[in-house]
Amino acid sequence: MTAPLKSYRELTVWRDGIALVKACYLVTRAFPKDELFGLTSQIRRSAVSVPANIAEGYGRGTRKDYVRHLMIAQGSLKELETHLIIAAEVGHTPQAGIDPVLGRCDQLGRGLGALIRSLRARDAADT
Repeated sequence: MTAPLKSYRELTVWRDGIALVKACYLVTRAFPKDELFGLTSQIRRSAVSVPANIAEGYGRGTRKDYVRHLMIAQGSLKELETHLIIAAEVGHTPQAGIDPVLGRCDQLGRGLGALIRSLRARDAADT
């Protein structure tokens, strides 16, 4: 049995989420200034939402709320991927510029999925 976490900041998925936010801020710096309130904002907001929901869910009182917030983080991650793909499609960034970020998204999505399955398995074992 592993020791319980002292903070959400110890979660790999949260740390990966923070790294993803930083990567998204770097990518969007090169976007046209007229996109500041468009795709730039949408990408940054959806990226920030991922670790924020992981942290919020961790701080909730029940496993059910935690899983719900992890699912919201998954949704924000898919939204982010879509915004990044659109940015490449409309020419704001080369595909090669977003491929590493999309790779981070995939990795984080797998980590969130594993955490969700683990928490649901615990719920099933408790009943």
